[in-house]
Amino acid sequence: MLDVRKYLEHTLLKPDLTDYDINALVEQAKVSQFVGVCVPPFWVKKVKRELQDENIQVVTVVGFPLGYQMTETKVFETQQAIKNGADEIDVVWSLSAYKSRMNWPKIELAKLSSVCHEEGKILKVIIETALLSDEEKVEACKLCSDAGVDYVKTSTGFSTSGAQLEDIRLMRENLPSNVGVKASGGIKTLDQVLDFIQAGADRIGTSSGVDILKEMAERVEK
Repeated sequence: MLDVRKYLEHTLLKPDLTDYDINALVEQAKVSQFVGVCVPPFWVKKVKRELQDENIQVVTVVGFPLGYQMTETKVFETQQAIKNGADEIDVVWSLSAYKSRMNWPKIELAKLSSVCHEEGKILKVIIETALLSDEEKVEACKLCSDAGVDYVKTSTGFSTSGAQLEDIRLMRENLPSNVGVKASGGIKTLDQVLDFIQAGADRIGTSSGVDILKEMAERVEK
């Protein structure tokens, strides 16, 4: 069976998380060797310190979860997150500006791409597919690609729905091969993970990483 560890970003973004939760996430990551962990900006410095000897990417969010902060704020958030040890940035794009038919989202993402790439970091863009038509999803993929981002991501997990297989297929079809696809939001089982990978996802964001790997181990044993 495909080893899904290299796809999984073990995620902890609930608003009431505690240091106990963060410590548990770090230990789970060390044992399971996920490709990455995704945590709030406040916890990046601690998590990076705890995982500095591991080949595990520290991922954090910017402009989360609605994306309508000022570009200058997102740039500062990104710079501070990188300073604190973030390897990858998942930014919520300016959906409000996009829906207003402004060119600003592309300008903003190009600026953030430059900030990340100058430091050798990865930029993923959350387009919140639940709030877009198929035509808008295609347009969003082109906009993100033109802005130089590294991945386009489906969802924050805080909207009306999360990742959908048809959206992953649509995104993969409309992104160049050098831009990855991250599925996130509502992914809780091994079968879901395998389906999303088959549909074209390069990364999977999930808070159920430990359970998914346990399910994989049990299936391999049978």
